[in-house]
Amino acid sequence: MAKIDVSIETNDQPAPPPKHPNTCPSCHSHYRDDELEASLWVCKQCGHHFPMRARARIGSLADAGSFSEEAADLHSEDPLGFFDLRPYTERIAEAELSTGLSDAMVIGSATIERRPCELAIMDFAFMGGSMGSVVGEKLSRAADSAAERGVPLVSVTSSGGARMQEGILSLMQLPKAVAAIEDLRDSGQAYISVMAHPTTGGVLASFATLGDVLLAEPGALMSFAGPRVVQNITREKLPDDFGSAEQNVRFGQIDEIVPRPELRPTVARLLRLFDAPE
Repeated sequence: MAKIDVSIETNDQPAPPPKHPNTCPSCHSHYRDDELEASLWVCKQCGHHFPMRARARIGSLADAGSFSEEAADLHSEDPLGFFDLRPYTERIAEAELSTGLSDAMVIGSATIERRPCELAIMDFAFMGGSMGSVVGEKLSRAADSAAERGVPLVSVTSSGGARMQEGILSLMQLPKAVAAIEDLRDSGQAYISVMAHPTTGGVLASFATLGDVLLAEPGALMSFAGPRVVQNITREKLPDDFGSAEQNVRFGQIDEIVPRPELRPTVARLLRLFDAPE
């Protein structure tokens, strides 16, 4: 008698176990939270850079106790009454509760190795680091504060681009951010831009690439559109490292790739150079 392949008839296969968020996607090493915190969320085996939250990033860059947050009371509104699968207001509230932030950027004054500066740090965990009206306003205020205090501006970007739920109001933040950086430059102050994975869309097309010095973390995606979108549009096979920090530095579009453990001393050295007497 022929055997019946029951597995084919029922397709009753157990679901795979959920992937732990602290498993390295490159070498599959597994870490506890405290181990990743101690290594600045960098895999010790292969060097993969995990996403880093904004306040952890500030703690890794700024001198202890030196950071003073600004514009913490700014919250996104819903000017268009936007609704897709859920109301925009519901998405904002969920992001605020899950991240403990008011929006996708945290700004404030700080010192790095005793050198004063203004920080503007993005957090991808807040709606994909999307740039809406609040992010644009915070970046503008950070640039104005740096100009008024006579200190450099240091930004760390991680964003999927403009926030579609705010429509044209979100796109208007691009020229607003560009104008803010230009005002900072007119005041004679430097702007150091650090691009983490991913820095894409409107953030890449505006203030992220306007720094006097452009740095990036290893493996960071830095492309206006992602590789799959570009490949579908062009119908061409793209290089394996398309849009990566490594490709950008090879083409001279950024100055240096800096691993996260070396970022604080690198930025501090740049601050000293910009502060050197002429």
